[in-house]
Amino acid sequence: MSLLSDFEEYLQKSFPKIESFHPHYDEAFSYMLKAGGKRFRPMLLLGVVEAKAPLLVKNAMPVAAAVEYLHTYSLVHDDLPSMDNADLRRGKKTLHKAYNETLAILIGDALNTYSFYLISKAPLDAQTKIELVEILSMEGGAHGMVLGQAIDCHYEEIPLSLKEVEFLHIHKTGRLIAASLSMGGVIANLPQKEVKDLYNFGIELGLLFQIQDDLIDAVADESVAKKTTGNDSNKNSFVNLLGIEGAFKAAEEKADLINERLENFDERLQKGLKELLKDYITRHERLRVK
Repeated sequence: MSLLSDFEEYLQKSFPKIESFHPHYDEAFSYMLKAGGKRFRPMLLLGVVEAKAPLLVKNAMPVAAAVEYLHTYSLVHDDLPSMDNADLRRGKKTLHKAYNETLAILIGDALNTYSFYLISKAPLDAQTKIELVEILSMEGGAHGMVLGQAIDCHYEEIPLSLKEVEFLHIHKTGRLIAASLSMGGVIANLPQKEVKDLYNFGIELGLLFQIQDDLIDAVADESVAKKTTGNDSNKNSFVNLLGIEGAFKAAEEKADLINERLENFDERLQKGLKELLKDYITRHERLRVK
């Protein structure tokens, strides 16, 4: 089995059974997790562990799941009527469309907090778990992803500079991707400098990922994207700032930089990350064909 299939099997078997007399709460909790997804962030974490400390991959599974839970909460909230008001996510109705807005808000809250419970129960030493909680809460919370979301929403229809757009998307997208890589480094007990290098690499990867997502929103069909597209017309996206051709050029430049940065990692880590990223680094090229 591949690392992805191992993680998917773990994830699908580990959903909690939540007993109550609420008619939808339990099924709604796992609804968006069961819908699939790229599992990009947990795979980055596990990829680092597999490359540097393969015996710890099984122990890292709950932490990888925690990252996926927190990321999924952000999607549930991002899709809400007060934010993107999206109808489709991961090829299914968004949570507020499948159930209702109130339940979607609460399930997002539940997924967020449950991610930290998963870390607390991981078979890792206490100091490692403290470091993992610190990284995920910082990068996914007030100083990271949530700040990016707040800026994104506040400045709709108010054009920002390129530097400000990069700040927005580093926080909204890049910092959770960077966290995933650095959390893998912490689990593998890498030196602090290597963990920092992984984090910085993740920030650049996050910017590429966001430029590509902006291009998907602008040029891809919903049946291909498996989510609502055409949502960014009033937002500070790279496409709106640079134009479609400018965004493609920015993606190509960022992909070149990421390939350069990959060469700085040792052979095992380089090989593992290249395998994980081979389809992601070139996503924008496939959009040109379409």
